[in-house]
Amino acid sequence: MTLTPAAADKVLADNFAPWVLDLGLTVVSVDGQEAVLRLPWSDRLAREGGGLSGQALMAAADTATVIAVTAARGGYVPMTTVQQSISFQRPVLGTDVLVRARLTKTGKRMAFADITMTAEGTEETAAHATAVYALLG
Repeated sequence: MTLTPAAADKVLADNFAPWVLDLGLTVVSVDGQEAVLRLPWSDRLAREGGGLSGQALMAAADTATVIAVTAARGGYVPMTTVQQSISFQRPVLGTDVLVRARLTKTGKRMAFADITMTAEGTEETAAHATAVYALLG
Protein backbone atom coordinates (compact mmCIF):
# COMPACT_ATOMS: atom_id res chain seq x y z
CA MET A 1 0.00 0.00 0.00
CA THR A 2 1.31 3.44 -0.95
CA LEU A 3 0.94 6.06 1.76
CA THR A 4 -0.52 9.34 0.48
CA PRO A 5 0.09 12.70 2.17
CA ALA A 6 -3.58 12.75 3.26
CA ALA A 7 -3.29 9.28 4.81
CA ALA A 8 -0.03 10.31 6.50
CA ASP A 9 -1.74 13.40 7.94
CA LYS A 10 -4.36 11.04 9.39
CA VAL A 11 -1.56 8.97 10.99
CA LEU A 12 -0.41 12.20 12.63
CA ALA A 13 -3.91 13.05 13.87
CA ASP A 14 -4.58 9.54 15.20
CA ASN A 15 -1.26 8.71 16.88
CA PHE A 16 0.46 11.81 18.24
CA ALA A 17 0.13 13.69 21.50
CA PRO A 18 -1.88 16.94 21.40
CA TRP A 19 1.22 19.07 22.02
CA VAL A 20 2.91 17.54 18.94
CA LEU A 21 -0.22 18.26 16.89
CA ASP A 22 -0.04 21.85 18.16
CA LEU A 23 3.19 22.24 16.14
CA GLY A 24 0.98 22.31 13.03
CA LEU A 25 3.05 19.79 11.07
CA THR A 26 1.66 18.75 7.69
CA VAL A 27 2.87 16.08 5.31
CA VAL A 28 4.18 17.50 2.05
CA SER A 29 5.18 14.20 0.44
CA VAL A 30 5.87 10.54 1.15
CA ASP A 31 7.79 8.20 -1.10
CA GLY A 32 8.79 4.70 -0.04
CA GLN A 33 11.67 5.38 2.33
CA GLU A 34 11.21 9.14 2.73
CA ALA A 35 8.78 11.68 4.17
CA VAL A 36 8.81 15.47 3.95
CA LEU A 37 6.86 17.46 6.53
CA ARG A 38 6.31 21.19 6.85
CA LEU A 39 6.79 22.83 10.22
CA PRO A 40 5.01 26.19 9.92
CA TRP A 41 6.64 29.25 11.43
CA SER A 42 5.05 30.41 14.67
CA ASP A 43 6.21 33.04 17.12
CA ARG A 44 5.10 30.57 19.82
CA LEU A 45 7.92 28.24 18.74
CA ALA A 46 10.61 30.92 18.73
CA ARG A 47 13.26 31.18 21.41
CA GLU A 48 14.96 34.27 22.75
CA GLY A 49 16.53 36.05 19.80
CA GLY A 50 13.73 35.05 17.43
CA GLY A 51 15.05 31.75 16.06
CA LEU A 52 12.91 28.63 15.90
CA SER A 53 13.53 26.59 19.06
CA GLY A 54 15.61 23.44 19.04
CA GLN A 55 12.84 21.61 20.89
CA ALA A 56 10.43 22.26 18.01
CA LEU A 57 12.98 21.09 15.45
CA MET A 58 13.73 17.91 17.42
CA ALA A 59 10.03 17.08 17.74
CA ALA A 60 9.54 17.70 14.02
CA ALA A 61 12.47 15.42 13.13
CA ASP A 62 11.11 12.68 15.39
CA THR A 63 7.63 12.99 13.89
CA ALA A 64 8.89 12.95 10.30
CA THR A 65 10.76 9.73 11.05
CA VAL A 66 7.55 8.05 12.19
CA ILE A 67 5.89 9.02 8.91
CA ALA A 68 8.87 7.71 6.89
CA VAL A 69 8.74 4.39 8.76
CA THR A 70 4.97 4.24 8.21
CA ALA A 71 5.50 4.77 4.47
CA ALA A 72 8.17 2.07 4.30
CA ARG A 73 6.04 -0.43 6.23
CA GLY A 74 2.89 0.28 4.22
CA GLY A 75 1.00 1.46 7.30
CA TYR A 76 1.42 2.59 10.87
CA VAL A 77 2.87 0.13 13.39
CA PRO A 78 3.72 0.78 17.02
CA MET A 79 7.28 2.11 17.32
CA THR A 80 9.43 4.09 19.69
CA THR A 81 12.48 6.30 19.48
CA VAL A 82 15.64 4.56 20.70
CA GLN A 83 18.10 7.34 19.87
CA GLN A 84 18.01 10.79 18.31
CA SER A 85 20.91 13.17 17.77
CA ILE A 86 20.72 16.62 16.24
CA SER A 87 23.14 19.33 15.14
CA PHE A 88 21.86 22.89 14.76
CA GLN A 89 23.73 24.60 11.93
CA ARG A 90 21.97 27.94 11.40
CA PRO A 91 18.93 29.72 12.84
CA VAL A 92 15.53 29.65 11.22
CA LEU A 93 13.95 33.09 11.35
CA GLY A 94 10.37 33.84 10.33
CA THR A 95 9.87 31.04 7.80
CA ASP A 96 8.53 27.50 7.58
CA VAL A 97 10.88 24.54 7.83
CA LEU A 98 10.88 21.52 5.52
CA VAL A 99 11.78 18.37 7.43
CA ARG A 100 13.03 15.52 5.20
CA ALA A 101 13.35 12.12 6.91
CA ARG A 102 15.02 9.44 4.81
CA LEU A 103 15.37 5.89 6.05
CA THR A 104 18.87 4.53 5.60
CA LYS A 105 18.04 1.03 6.82
CA THR A 106 14.81 -0.70 7.79
CA GLY A 107 14.68 -4.15 9.28
CA LYS A 108 12.06 -6.24 11.06
CA ARG A 109 12.71 -4.64 14.45
CA MET A 110 14.80 -1.50 13.83
CA ALA A 111 14.80 1.50 11.49
CA PHE A 112 17.54 4.09 11.00
CA ALA A 113 16.91 7.57 9.60
CA ASP A 114 18.76 10.65 8.40
CA ILE A 115 16.79 13.90 8.80
CA THR A 116 17.59 17.21 7.14
CA MET A 117 15.78 20.43 8.04
CA THR A 118 15.91 23.47 5.76
CA ALA A 119 14.23 26.86 5.93
CA GLU A 120 11.73 27.09 3.10
CA GLY A 121 13.20 28.71 0.02
CA THR A 122 16.79 27.69 0.74
CA GLU A 123 18.85 24.55 0.31
CA GLU A 124 21.09 25.40 3.27
CA THR A 125 20.73 22.95 6.14
CA ALA A 126 19.38 24.54 9.32
CA ALA A 127 19.62 21.31 11.33
CA HIS A 128 20.62 17.71 10.73
CA ALA A 129 19.49 14.75 12.82
CA THR A 130 19.82 11.00 12.93
CA ALA A 131 17.38 8.67 14.61
CA VAL A 132 17.03 5.01 15.50
CA TYR A 133 13.61 3.48 16.05
CA ALA A 134 12.49 0.18 17.54
CA LEU A 135 9.57 -1.32 15.61
CA LEU A 136 7.22 -2.91 18.12
CA GLY A 137 4.52 -4.33 15.90
